[in-house]
Amino acid sequence: MKVTLAQLNPTVGDIQGNLTKVVHTLSEYSKDSPDLVVFPELFLVGYPPRDLLERRSFIVRVHEAIQQLLKVSQEYPQTGIIIGTPQPSLQAAGKGLHNSALLLYRGRLLFEQHKSLLPTYDVFDEARYFDPATEDPVVTFKGQTLGISICEDAWNDPTLWHPRMYSYDPIQVMATEGASLMINIAASPFHRGKERIRYEIVQSHAGKHGIPFLFLNQVGANDELIFDGRSICVDGAGEPLVVFPSFQEHVQTISLERIRLPELYLPQEEIESVYQALVLGVRDYMRKCGFATAILGLSGGIDSAVTCCIAAKAVGAENVVAVTMPGPYSSPGSVEHSRKLAENLGIRFRIIPISPVYEAYLKSLQDSFQGRDPDITEENIQARVRGNILMALSNKFGHLVLSTGNKSELAVGYCTLYGDMSGGLSVIADVPKTMVYELAQYINRESEVVPREIITKEPSAELRENQRDQDTLPPYEILDQILHYYVDEAHSLEDILGLDYDPESVRWVIRTVDRNEYKRRQAVPGLKVTSKAFGLGRRMPIAARFDP
Repeated sequence: MKVTLAQLNPTVGDIQGNLTKVVHTLSEYSKDSPDLVVFPELFLVGYPPRDLLERRSFIVRVHEAIQQLLKVSQEYPQTGIIIGTPQPSLQAAGKGLHNSALLLYRGRLLFEQHKSLLPTYDVFDEARYFDPATEDPVVTFKGQTLGISICEDAWNDPTLWHPRMYSYDPIQVMATEGASLMINIAASPFHRGKERIRYEIVQSHAGKHGIPFLFLNQVGANDELIFDGRSICVDGAGEPLVVFPSFQEHVQTISLERIRLPELYLPQEEIESVYQALVLGVRDYMRKCGFATAILGLSGGIDSAVTCCIAAKAVGAENVVAVTMPGPYSSPGSVEHSRKLAENLGIRFRIIPISPVYEAYLKSLQDSFQGRDPDITEENIQARVRGNILMALSNKFGHLVLSTGNKSELAVGYCTLYGDMSGGLSVIADVPKTMVYELAQYINRESEVVPREIITKEPSAELRENQRDQDTLPPYEILDQILHYYVDEAHSLEDILGLDYDPESVRWVIRTVDRNEYKRRQAVPGLKVTSKAFGLGRRMPIAARFDP
């Protein structure tokens, strides 16, 4: 059997645009005479469609697109089409929709398989929209018995998860029913290290059942979620035959009968994958939201420098505007280091001092502030002046403002609402500070793009005299480890106190994380690159009392 796997980048909601991609792929790869052309999970509507699925008119347009595709399939009488789409449920009660894989052939709907396992953890909320399948049959097509599954249906291998999340294993059922080829269509979001997990899952299923396994993943970014593709085909022994590239569209026809040596599977270096994910995340967010240019504040620090490099790579240096806004406590190096980075990247660069505006603020507030010593209020005013300047330039010229704060700062609230938290997209909001340094080193792997002075200088917000981050925060190496246990792994205070950290630092970090939930609820969308990001994947109450 010859199968064309289409690792493509859909746009959420753009049913006709996604259908056009399908039709173009069928036309371009008909020369390969494939028996099957396969598209990812919910490809017709893009993933995740969220509450668009609750609009009846949207589902009607999905049905119309499927009818168009059935007609198109008649033009390719030797080829079956597997595509992911929402389908109405015939159940008397429930949500009324399935997450489905359709097999279309010669103008007919030959077979449909609904998703059985509906994830509701982390960023997933599929039980909000879909009913689960009631059975997992197989289908015979062109001499093969196909076991067609959808993303999560393959994630319940009992050898990999302890404890298991589901009591039911669709892949096991299909293997028992005689499947000779497994096909899993997916929209599996990226996070650091996930590629290895997926490979182990696919390899385990194939090796356990002695059945070749095709895993086809969506690629592209939709809002906070980034999809890395990295589709893979393994033989019945679990050895990789074809491995698709990461973070780019790729269509390839493979022959399951062809006997050849397996390709060597090498997982992508993790920091490289994070960098490429962020580049794709910025590029797709801007393209799909209709922004041609980006703007950001360049402080002379490492966070804004790394964000700037990612933006320039994503949309081109000519489409990035960097603004340095020196204030009363800015060091001379902040401006010069920012200028040097801008020159290295070839981006547009402006200097707009904030001191006159800041002094005007203080003058307007002096009567109201009378008798009060300067404190964090005056620091936040400086940050908010900078945020307002960037938003004004955004309004005037149509730039997308990129927020430059990192995950460590967001976790403990070391950021200013309506100041440095302003913007349309937070590029490194899920990147811990220690990983920001890793990214800078990766960016400089061939030549010095981020000036060495930016990487080696002590981190400072420069909002008061001689300010240093470490005057307020634990060392980032310690802070990020504690945050990993508390935020990513959801360990308790007692668990973390049992580890080798200063007890007062642990208590301070956890108390500060919990106290700043209100800030994160107002933060701009941030690209997800770790296993647990703030936002959709971590939903905590604000007005609450609980023991951590």
